[in-house]
Amino acid sequence: MMIPWQDLAPETLENLIESFVLREGTDYGEHERSLEDKVADVIRQLQSGEIVLVWSELHETVNLMLRNQFRG
Repeated sequence: MMIPWQDLAPETLENLIESFVLREGTDYGEHERSLEDKVADVIRQLQSGEIVLVWSELHETVNLMLRNQFRG
């Protein structure tokens, strides 16, 4: 189920995004990026609609997904 990210308290949204960014362990290439920069990137992607916030009833977890990969 897609969750409208706009309905979340800003602090809750930031905590969810930080958790996602920290668990991904993505390699950003030659230049290390700060957590704040990574969170800001995710927020921009949410605002543009490129990614969506998704609740999995099966796993009882929240995740971020590319909009074109979400089938709900």
